[in-house]
Amino acid sequence: MRRGGVGRARFDSCDRVNQAARGGASRAGFYALIGAMDVTLDNLPDDVETLRAMLLAERARTAQLIEQAAAERAQIEVSNAEIAALEAQVDLLTEQAARYEHIIAQLRRLQFGKRSEQMDKDQLQLALEDLQQGLAEIEGEEEKADDELKAHRARQRREHRPSLPDHLPQVDVVIEPETTACPCCAGTMHAIGEDVSKRLDVVPARYQVIVTHRPKYACRACEGQIVQAPAPTRLIEGGLPTERMVAQVLVAKYADHTPLYRQAQGLDRQGIKIDRSTLAYWVGYAAAELKPIWTLMRQELLASSRLFVDETRAPVLDPGRGRTKSGFFWAIARDDRRCGGSDPPAVVYTYAPGRGADHAITLLKDFSGILQTDGYSAYKTLADRRQDIVLAHCWSHARRKFFDLAKGGSAPIANEALARIGQLYAIEADIAGQDPAQRLAVRREKAAPLIKGLKTWLEATLHKLPGASPMAGVIRYSLSRWDGLTWFLEDGRVELDTNPVERAMRPEQEECTLRRQRRGRRALGHPGQSYRVLQTLRRQPRRLSDRRPHTPGRRSSAEPPGRAHTLGLEGRKPLADNVNGKSEGGRAPLTA
Repeated sequence: MRRGGVGRARFDSCDRVNQAARGGASRAGFYALIGAMDVTLDNLPDDVETLRAMLLAERARTAQLIEQAAAERAQIEVSNAEIAALEAQVDLLTEQAARYEHIIAQLRRLQFGKRSEQMDKDQLQLALEDLQQGLAEIEGEEEKADDELKAHRARQRREHRPSLPDHLPQVDVVIEPETTACPCCAGTMHAIGEDVSKRLDVVPARYQVIVTHRPKYACRACEGQIVQAPAPTRLIEGGLPTERMVAQVLVAKYADHTPLYRQAQGLDRQGIKIDRSTLAYWVGYAAAELKPIWTLMRQELLASSRLFVDETRAPVLDPGRGRTKSGFFWAIARDDRRCGGSDPPAVVYTYAPGRGADHAITLLKDFSGILQTDGYSAYKTLADRRQDIVLAHCWSHARRKFFDLAKGGSAPIANEALARIGQLYAIEADIAGQDPAQRLAVRREKAAPLIKGLKTWLEATLHKLPGASPMAGVIRYSLSRWDGLTWFLEDGRVELDTNPVERAMRPEQEECTLRRQRRGRRALGHPGQSYRVLQTLRRQPRRLSDRRPHTPGRRSSAEPPGRAHTLGLEGRKPLADNVNGKSEGGRAPLTA
């Protein structure tokens, strides 16, 4: 019975296959029928066509399975690639996050850390640069993957990018369409507008050789008559550089902080072999040429009736001892803009090996008038020896001492002092730019009562404090300099603080820090005559409207052969006369 059942099933299946083949069923349906049969070795059909159909169906199914496997394999490869890309992105973000956490930790240390652990501000700038570069890199990668994001950020950049100075030369580039024929009628189209965009470009430095020809002319009829233009006077007679070349070396060294050895390396990349010692000679020679201007500026400031003065420490080399010693930059400054003065603001730097009273006396031996200073005792010694000098002390320094106590925590006395001093500065903000008489009148009306109340409060508070407490020391600092602190009530020209000269000295402190870092915190190098002269001329206040674009030299053949580098001093009296004594009128006006 069992064998008969199997044979019957086999017969029925084969019969259905034969009927489908004879009935003209579709190939797909025929193969599906064959594939649906439960075929084993025991129930293989005897019909050749049926067997052939079954074989073709099996091949089709195998091919389909192979295609499915290939598709799945491709999908797996795509998934693996996506996973690898995501893992790489995670690694990149993890690295960037670690870098940003390090920068944040440095920022926290800078603000909240101990004084010995605080981060150098120049190093902080480098860290911030790294942070900004990392953010820009991330944004660039995001914009490559998202066109909409790229267009959105491009609009934001256009709205917020800074404007370019008007004095820069402009190069117009017009991009025309491939054709201006109308796509409809092929007629000529006319311009109805344009889109304009501006980008900042740079022309790399290009060195050139100035070849000066001085033809000689002789008369054919007269013997011995020769005419030739005289040779122009040069900054360095017989030297290689033009005045513009020397100026570029000075700007790179003192304004861009590029050492001479790096400048020599840059020239070498251009195939120009110039030793660092040669560049140093150019710098020293230029300083000697510019020294008369420094001298005139110093004379001009010392002839003023009021000056700001300050000093700052500068580590210098101590040859033979293998370490550095402390020198000092001294600065005298004039800025009468807040009191309506017409004299131009200026600052002059001087170097001295110390900051004792003898250096202050030497620096200011030709000055008489009001000297605005901090509370340094050397200036008091100067004023005690000179009856023609009056000291006006700095409220900013007095305020800073209260501020240092207030930021440490609960300090109601310090906060009260800061609030009272702040009222004085509010009055000064209202009278800034007015003439001295108006300023003095307002001060005596509004500031004098505040000063009287402040002194009474300080004296009363001092009696309540322990003599050795920090707050008592701060109060005694102010009271011991009270005459100088209140001199602004006697003269409308006097400022409340010495901020003008403090701002002038800050770049010098940064310069010292940068040089120490570049030389392993070992040596600044002796800041001699060259440094004080060139830094003085570089630090002068100037307005943007006074600047002129740097254009390539076009030396005219009609240019006189006189000195082209006298910096506007051609019409003045001989320099020796101005250096040795004052010019007419008792004052030597600034010309640089």
